[in-house]
Amino acid sequence: MPVQPSADRRAADLIIFGGTGDLSMRKLLPALYHCDRDGRLSEDTRIIAMSRGGLDDADFRGKVDAEVRPALGDAEGWDRFVNRLHHVSVDVGGPAEPAGWDALTSLLAGREDHDRVFYLASPPMTFGPFCHSAYEAGLVTPQSRVVLEKPLGRDLASAQAINDEVGAIFDESQIFRIDHYLGKETVQNLLVLRFANVFLEPIWNSLWIDHVQITAAETVGTPGRRGYYDHAGALRDMVQNHLLQLLCLVAMEPPSKNDREAVRDEKVKVLESLRPIVGSEVDRFTVRGQYTSGRLGDETVPGYLDEPDSTRPTAASHRVETFAAVRAEVKNWRWAGVPFYLRTGKRLPARQSEIVVQFKDVPHAIFAGATPNRLVLRLQPDEGIHLRLMAKEPGAGEVTLRPVPLSLSFADTFTTRVPDAYERLLTDVLAGNPTLFMRRDEVEAAWRWIDPIIAHWEGSGMSPEPYPAGTAGPAGAHELLARSDRTWHEEAFE
Repeated sequence: MPVQPSADRRAADLIIFGGTGDLSMRKLLPALYHCDRDGRLSEDTRIIAMSRGGLDDADFRGKVDAEVRPALGDAEGWDRFVNRLHHVSVDVGGPAEPAGWDALTSLLAGREDHDRVFYLASPPMTFGPFCHSAYEAGLVTPQSRVVLEKPLGRDLASAQAINDEVGAIFDESQIFRIDHYLGKETVQNLLVLRFANVFLEPIWNSLWIDHVQITAAETVGTPGRRGYYDHAGALRDMVQNHLLQLLCLVAMEPPSKNDREAVRDEKVKVLESLRPIVGSEVDRFTVRGQYTSGRLGDETVPGYLDEPDSTRPTAASHRVETFAAVRAEVKNWRWAGVPFYLRTGKRLPARQSEIVVQFKDVPHAIFAGATPNRLVLRLQPDEGIHLRLMAKEPGAGEVTLRPVPLSLSFADTFTTRVPDAYERLLTDVLAGNPTLFMRRDEVEAAWRWIDPIIAHWEGSGMSPEPYPAGTAGPAGAHELLARSDRTWHEEAFE
């Protein structure tokens, strides 16, 4: 049976600009359905899609029923959810704009005391114009919030321009910059693991940790998306936001309390402590690659330049990276001398996102065959926490050691359904809780660190290192660790 809506939830109008797009249909609407089914939406909350589709409410509900419902199984409470849905046709900056905003104004009339959330599931160049148009239409109220999807710009200057445009309309406390990685259960458990278990704190530093690896590996390529990816690349698309956010959560100091600003304050301190990588150091501490044709499982897949349904390759296509690896350092007392290796790539052997904390050797080994302990936090596909310990193999005679895992699988341990990351984040948006969202100074600090790397890559004129699809990336990525006698954690790739 579906759970009835909680009486203490504030009523809201959630307006999704780009409401019929891929993100909305694949992620946002399914997540909102589960929020509704689990009683996390108030009875009077509505979901209003805005797009150029020319649909009315019935058309939009039919589209959602045909495209979203089949993936939801039995879909208990579906009719109640569908009745929350509305559609308004509008083109920000287009000829139909006035009529579209008039229709939205009429739909929202009389609900000024309700929370009003504008979710911009659209390209970043629309963020400023949308906010300005909403303000000019009189729709921005003291109870309004705006959610910005990544990417927030393509460098520091463009990010600042977007922040200025949006900030001219909305106060910083009303702006929610979303990174869906921060809604994953394992990421939430990282904070709990660190700050609710006393045994980890004494060893969570450079005295005991050798290095940290953060990997986001994908098997998919870029069919039909090369036009976008030519101007983004792996560093902008994944490292600047997702991987740096994970690094912050691993490296941050304990906040004074589990408070919406205290956590974000500590994350900013980490970003500001990152050792800059500039000039010729970029060649030593970073690697970029581009996949060529290869075998992925039993399938032969094309290289980046030959992906189907894409625009014709340009000069930018030959220079863009589909793989990026970076050796980062946090220059403070806790982490001095501990490298953080960040890695992401497309067309790798397995879909795997994880954080690996590699501990040092024991100070004095009395058993042969001992290997260092390792903590693995897996974000996807099977979320869980795994701690590798050394144990004695059963039997008489000589002591033989073997590494064994202590494992926590969320799916096996907890009987409740593990919610999608967007469910958690949408719930927090509707509750007005910004803890898991990026503040302006966070975003801009990340770009300040990334920009010199991009500038060196673009100024060098060198092409990315090729790697065959289905392999673990370019040889340079392995050399990045091999120079200090380390190797990537690649159990998922074997």
